[in-house]
Amino acid sequence: MKNEQSSLDSFVTGSVSSAVLRNVVPAIAAMIMVLIYNLADTFFIGQTDNDYMVAAVNLATPVFLLFMSLGTLFGMGGTSLISRALGAGNRAYARKVSSFCMWAGVAVGAVCSILLLIFAEPLSVMLGASPETLSYTKTYLSIVSLSGVFSIISNCYTNIIRAEGRSTTAMMGTLIGNLLNVILDPIMILGLNWGVAGAAIATVIGNVAGALCYLIYFWRGRSILSIHLADFSMKDGICSGVLSIGIPAALGNILMSISQIITNSRMSAYGDMAVAAYGVSAKVLMIVSLVGIGIGQGIQPLLGYCFGAGNRERFEKSFRFSLFFAFVLCTGLTVLCYLSAPQIVAAFLTDEEALSLGTQFSRIMLTTAWLFGIFYVLLNALQAIGAGRPSLIISLCRQGVIYIPSVFILEAQIGLNGLAWAQPVADVLSLVLEIILYRAVMAKPEKLKTASFSSERELNYEKQ
Repeated sequence: MKNEQSSLDSFVTGSVSSAVLRNVVPAIAAMIMVLIYNLADTFFIGQTDNDYMVAAVNLATPVFLLFMSLGTLFGMGGTSLISRALGAGNRAYARKVSSFCMWAGVAVGAVCSILLLIFAEPLSVMLGASPETLSYTKTYLSIVSLSGVFSIISNCYTNIIRAEGRSTTAMMGTLIGNLLNVILDPIMILGLNWGVAGAAIATVIGNVAGALCYLIYFWRGRSILSIHLADFSMKDGICSGVLSIGIPAALGNILMSISQIITNSRMSAYGDMAVAAYGVSAKVLMIVSLVGIGIGQGIQPLLGYCFGAGNRERFEKSFRFSLFFAFVLCTGLTVLCYLSAPQIVAAFLTDEEALSLGTQFSRIMLTTAWLFGIFYVLLNALQAIGAGRPSLIISLCRQGVIYIPSVFILEAQIGLNGLAWAQPVADVLSLVLEIILYRAVMAKPEKLKTASFSSERELNYEKQ
């Protein structure tokens, strides 16, 4: 019990910078491991010198991201509600929220896996697979569908465990699962000559291993939270509370998948090498974006706990330091990736046309990557305090309302490069919108309630 309480006390004791870094660094480490896993799949498939396989994995990736999005739905929604509940001192409510996220995620994951397995081929065609890439895409999707439940559990609890102050434990499942995937990739893709199937099998095994790490943590009784079915409940605003924050958080990922599908479809008109080049450039951009996401996810439980406890000063100092840290780190990474783009792309592609396009696309998409840290800190701050509607608006706009029209408008205006410029345009416009919404919410924070577990107590910052 003492260790459990000390984990929670870490949110409000010590310097702000140490509290932020204690939560953010493990989250960044977990995201870096996700990045390495994503790059490893593409890298080792690229070593087969078959760029059609590279294109196929890029086509299938958005669908796999849907599983991760569902994990984010329950993970981020649950983290927001749990951290505010713990800040307000209501552990029983937090346990119920954690159990709800577990079993709702299992049910949704099972249904999605079955559907993906049944419709793998027509979905591959819809994704833009050509006759040369269809069989590879179908194979990858069919195998990855088996990991649906485990992917959701892993992506859910890597977030939720942070809500109880155990940021290092929270990253372990992600690190172990993705490290295992990276180790298995060269063995299965190249050593056993399984190609795309090997990459998919390694992904499934990695997700199973990651999920088991979190389940064992709970089974050993080390958590103040719960995954027991007996604690499952949808009442008292648990379901609505998780979904109100989880849906906007997941919607960003879901819309990202949809937008990638649309962009890949448009890219396919320019040939398979354009599709492969765009997929690799998206992974270059991911180097910066995943670090920004890690900072945002790491800071969310800290901000949520401070908000739930009514500690305005701690909240604002943590928020400002996080913004500064995110800006500096993402700016440095953007410059490094921009200068190294040709070398990074060359590690994945061999075709000269694909190499040229990949470098070109990467540098276009990196022009606004230095803003990612600010964007994700603001977004996760809104989610931490339970501002569901603004979060929803931002998620809808960045990868949907703003991005998708930009794809068609910019392609019509400047052709192939317009497809790459759509992301920077969406980044800038959505960040402006996000700043406006955040300022509006924080201008009247007394309207935000801690949650349904203590809805009678408003956090009136104006009186503190």
